[in-house]
Formats: sequence, C-alpha cells, structure tokens
Amino acid sequence: MTMCAASLPLTTLAPPFHHPSFPCCKSFPFSIGTPNQQKLSTFFNTKRLVSDADFSSSAPTSLTLQEEEEEEEESYQVLSAMKSDYNDIIIVDTPKSIMLLLDSTHNVHSILYKEQKWTGSYWDEFASLPAIVPKGPIAILGLGGGTAAHLMLHLWPSLQLEGWEIDEILIDKARDYFGLSDLEKTTEGGGVLNVHIGDVFVPSENLCRRYAGIVVDLFSEGKVLPQLEEVSTWLELQERLMPDGRFMVNCGGIDGDSNPESLLSDETWLLNPTLKALSKAFPGQLSWKRMPKVSGENFMALTGPMPDVESWSASVASPLSTNVKDWRPCGQIS
Repeated sequence: MTMCAASLPLTTLAPPFHHPSFPCCKSFPFSIGTPNQQKLSTFFNTKRLVSDADFSSSAPTSLTLQEEEEEEEESYQVLSAMKSDYNDIIIVDTPKSIMLLLDSTHNVHSILYKEQKWTGSYWDEFASLPAIVPKGPIAILGLGGGTAAHLMLHLWPSLQLEGWEIDEILIDKARDYFGLSDLEKTTEGGGVLNVHIGDVFVPSENLCRRYAGIVVDLFSEGKVLPQLEEVSTWLELQERLMPDGRFMVNCGGIDGDSNPESLLSDETWLLNPTLKALSKAFPGQLSWKRMPKVSGENFMALTGPMPDVESWSASVASPLSTNVKDWRPCGQIS
C-alpha cells in the first residue's frame, strides 16, 4: 500500500497518468514482480504470467509453462482508471479477484478474492496481531482497498478497527469495488471498521495511548515511505499505543544495492532500512520474519517482547497457526 494508503502527500507526483481506450475485456498478463509489492505488469508487455492461484492459497504452487500459457488467455477487465491528488488508480477485475493498482509502478496494493478471504500474502499476517495485543481498537495505517481489514474482521468479528487513508477518492473507489462499505457496518459480534481520511504523521492528542495494536503498510512508488526509516518517526508513533501495545509492519524488501549473501540467514533483516530503524527505536523489543519468495519476500516486523509462539499459534486460525512460528527476535546492532 502506498503513500496513498495514508501518509504524507507526495513531494513530487508521478507524471500524469494516461491510459488507452480499454475495450470491455482485454487480456492483461499478471505477474508478481517486486520484492516489496506484487506487481501487475500489464502496461510493460511482461511475458511471464502468474495466476491468481499462486496468490490465493496458504501454500501456493508454481505454474507449469503450459498452465501459464492457458492463463494468458483469461480476460482482465479494467473497471476504473483515474488520477487523484495522490495516486494513479487502476482497478482491475480478473476471473478470481479484484485488484487495486497504484502509482506509476502499477503495484498491487489491495486484492479482494471472490470466493475466499485468504490472500496467501503478507496481508494475512496482520490478522494474527489481535491475538497478542491488549483488548482495544487496532489501527491500520495504509488502509488502501481494505484487504487486511476484510480478513481481520472475518476472523475477529468483535474487533474495533480504525483505518487511516490519505486519499479520499481511493476510499470512495474501495467502497464501490472492494466492499469497504460492508466493513463499515457493525457485525453481529460488534466489530466494525471506522475509516479516517487524513495524514497519519500529523500529531494529535486525540490519538495518545489509543490503540492496542497498529498495522503499518505505507508505500509510495513501490518503496516504503522514507519517514519509516527514521527512528524519530517510530518514537512519535509509539505515543499512540496503549501499554503493551504492538506495531506489526510491512517493511518491504532488501535494498537493491545490498548483498544478502554477505550475511547469515538470521542477519538478513539488517539489509532492510525500516527494520534497522525499528531495532533502534525498540532495542531488544523487535521480531522479524520474511515472507516466502512466492509471496514477494517482504520483511515483516513486530514490536514488543517475543510472544510465546506455541500459545500464539494455538490462538489463531490455520494457516496463521503455522506462519507465526516463523517469527524470530532481531539481534542487537551497534
């Protein structure tokens, strides 16, 4: 999810978005392209195709060449394409899902499957957070189309969610195409999503010690917002957490100039600038994991003491019960 997903306005907007006159149905190749976001390479004549199936199960499998060729014949319909003050917004309907593409990278920032809640990607991980935080509301900074919110309310129907997004037009589109308005209605269990339009970095006394947990998923142009690579940002955001509250963060991937082979496997987190900033803001109180290659290889961060993994695993639904066992504590850095 990008900057649109609730952060500061872009200092330099992407060039004005121009799109051709799309026919009602057009074939769009879909690929998972970058280490920090899934990418729809429709407009760049990408030859590789990855189907929705790669993305939708808890244990995705690779496509054979024949399967890829068959999937290329499937149609992808552009439902909406426009430019807001913060984003180039494209909404694509596929046979199995609806996807939200943002900014000039055309990265997928939200996905809604038509027959299931699970995505098989990092959005699912956020749904494990309610099990290890105090009772209270949970914020999503970078709501986008509401992918994480859908699963979180499905698994935790009494959850009070507050989603933050800077782009009001994007929220309107999410209500039209991603069922966001359904989440804004109170569930039978009393849970609900309250949507806030605004800049998440603007200090507010009203937010002090308000949240039991905060999900952070803020990207722009395919990269984590630079503010999240600053220790001071995390110390300021910490003021919004209740005692014993936690952050769970999508930290993106490895810097392209870095050499992961130069480090041991338990040290690769050092190549992620957001994780390094978090480790300085929360010394000895940070855990990390890296998503599988098929899911984009994003790094994830969790603040607070390392949870009791067995208890955590027993309190969440499968496949999260297995996934939470991949978390490990970050070491100290000088």
